[in-house]
Amino acid sequence: MSGSESHERATVLSANVARPQRDPGGAARQSGIHKQPAERLDVIIPGPHYGDGSGVVGDTVGDTAHHGGLQKAVYVFSRERLDWWGNQLGYPLDNGMFGENLTTLGIDWTAVLINQRFRIGEVELEVSVPRSPCRTFAAWMGEPQWVKAFTLSGDCGCYFRVNKEGAITPGDAIEVLDEPSHGFTMGEAFRAKMGDAELSRRLWELRIMPPMYQQRLDARFG
Repeated sequence: MSGSESHERATVLSANVARPQRDPGGAARQSGIHKQPAERLDVIIPGPHYGDGSGVVGDTVGDTAHHGGLQKAVYVFSRERLDWWGNQLGYPLDNGMFGENLTTLGIDWTAVLINQRFRIGEVELEVSVPRSPCRTFAAWMGEPQWVKAFTLSGDCGCYFRVNKEGAITPGDAIEVLDEPSHGFTMGEAFRAKMGDAELSRRLWELRIMPPMYQQRLDARFG
């Protein structure tokens, strides 16, 4: 990936687990978007489908129709972008504020490649799919036009699938294991997800997405 030179100093700043609460968007369910720092995360491989739970033991997935399962097992966001958003909004944002399991330092998640693998602590993670900002996230933030603003920022963080289970603790290094040859980044995948037709077609042609996501692209372009 471009920017991989930063990985030598990339680390986990905070490991976060949900504190369940009523869904801030008004849905009749609990939400796991409120994350709090923990001493460690025990990371597992969840089932293949939405609704099969988090890849983090003790975490909460509220919207089981759209979250959890293999392709959305662990969510990551950078401290640098939280600070950027804090400057935009005019108040500081705590680690875990965007619902991330891992708050990191020293890595730009828009520049990582789809299907790129990382070792973090005992765990091997693989870049999976982009986040889609939703009603729960918007209500949690309490900011007008939040979905639009988050989309325009171009940085959705990163969802991972779990290839190897184990523990992650704050201070663990983030080690890149390989670099896929296709060159398609998470930032580009996010833009494709949020409506960029040219990038969507390129993503479809590369055939690098998980089966359900590739099938959606096939239905659109095939």
